[in-house]
Amino acid sequence: MFVTTSRPVAGAESGLLASAAKAVSAVEALLAEATASLCTRLAPDGKLSASAFDRDQHAAHCLAWLATYVESARRLGAYAERMTATHRFGAIEELLVRIGLGEYLAQIFGGIAMSQTEIVRLSALGLSEERIAARLTPAVKTLIAEGTAPEARTRLIELMASAEGAPTVGDAGLDPTFEAMRAEMHRFTEEQVMPHAHAWHLDNEYVPLGIITQMAELGVFALTIPEDYGGLGLGKESMCVVSEELARGWIAIGSLGTRSEIAAELILGGGTEEQKRKWLPRIAAGEILPTAVFTEPNTGSDLATLKTRAVREGGVFKVYGNKTWITHPVRADLMTLLVRTDPNEPGYKGLSMLLAEKPRGTDDNPFPAPGMSGGEIEVLGYRGMKEYEIAFDGFEVPIENLLGGVEGQGFKQLMQTFETARIQTAARAVGVAQSAMELSLRYAKERVQFGKSILAFPRVADKIAWMAVELLIARQLTYHAAREKDSGRRCDLEAGMAKLLSARTAWAAADNAVQIHGGNGFALEYPVSRVLCDARILSIFEGAAEIQAQVIARRLLDGGN
Repeated sequence: MFVTTSRPVAGAESGLLASAAKAVSAVEALLAEATASLCTRLAPDGKLSASAFDRDQHAAHCLAWLATYVESARRLGAYAERMTATHRFGAIEELLVRIGLGEYLAQIFGGIAMSQTEIVRLSALGLSEERIAARLTPAVKTLIAEGTAPEARTRLIELMASAEGAPTVGDAGLDPTFEAMRAEMHRFTEEQVMPHAHAWHLDNEYVPLGIITQMAELGVFALTIPEDYGGLGLGKESMCVVSEELARGWIAIGSLGTRSEIAAELILGGGTEEQKRKWLPRIAAGEILPTAVFTEPNTGSDLATLKTRAVREGGVFKVYGNKTWITHPVRADLMTLLVRTDPNEPGYKGLSMLLAEKPRGTDDNPFPAPGMSGGEIEVLGYRGMKEYEIAFDGFEVPIENLLGGVEGQGFKQLMQTFETARIQTAARAVGVAQSAMELSLRYAKERVQFGKSILAFPRVADKIAWMAVELLIARQLTYHAAREKDSGRRCDLEAGMAKLLSARTAWAAADNAVQIHGGNGFALEYPVSRVLCDARILSIFEGAAEIQAQVIARRLLDGGN
């Protein structure tokens, strides 16, 4: 966390908090009106029409992005309140919140970028100019004027450049246990990962097993597994802290825990007691490495059309079919394998989850198991674990390895992991964005052009200032979703918003980081080139940005169902 070098002027906190509360109320009302307006088109009889929803997808996704921005404004206000209450709302924090609120409010009324070419316009949601103008209240106008002023970003960069400590923004307020955990993971990443990550990436090497052993010793794979099963018994907030710090060093390191997290949650939520006792302690200890085997060549997010089948023969299931985009399967010991066990049941009902054991392979012999073969998919980034296509031709899984011991529950069991997977992916995105910002700030300080550091040029400084601001917003959304999950509340909406925004934040930060590096950013020898490649995958896997927007919009338009 930056050590703040000055305090805001007296009364700034209370004035900002009051303005933020009024502005949030205004955009909440705007969102309610937009939702009601779209409901008249897509749910005229009170029930969402699937055909109308698909036809008017642009407007539905506009609503999802609007809702995400409104939630972002809420989280900024809550962050300011929390930091003020604990007397840690310094000058940097105050500027981050002020700029974030001002810019996001300006985008709500002026246009939110869903992508580089798709802009959210409030008119697309059926809102008239008069209704929009009514929500552009004095508090909103003031925050926009103050937060978008060039002087605000200039002052923020001055404070960031002179601050002590690592430039991590927006993480204060964590439980002391998590603060200590962050510090430990930060040290591990700085010492063991960052000096080597770029070479591993360039050589397309696996994460060294020695690194994985150290991660296991640090408890990375045991975080959220209950103590009764050999874990640490912590919540998803701890997962965010760890995933973010590890991904800051290299996304592959931050992603190793994802497979263990998904496997553990599947077994905890749907496994028999015997399966829990058998697998969870070994996952927690890092003794076995799991991989998720769900996606098929023609079924990305459309799992209802999944074709890989498992046929009962005596005491085993024999698996036939093809899977693709499987991460880290060669060195995995356990596959959570989604298959169709009942070919007569269409859609989701015929799907089951298998806990499929396999021997570890090598590059020369990736799948030394009867009935299993595959080839590597070469990728731009997200290396270190390697992606594979896998073909199953009679691969055997014992009947007792059917998750939960009951067929037809696979999709339901998998659904229970979606919230966690998206929160964890959002945390990884925050880590990647953090890395992009750190590389940019360091390079901009050191790079001299026209007789001075390029950080002195406003277009460079503005880019880094905005990285810090949007990083704060993404981090607050992500940790809020994790806390909701830890509280036992349904949080698919919050998780989807966190993943949606954090992925865009990571890509924007990485893209701007390359721009700041200029020609050097395009050179493979500079780590920022790796960060750019790694950032691009974040809006695709664990539910593409369009799928996240679809999920969010459906929840908003379908009465929260």
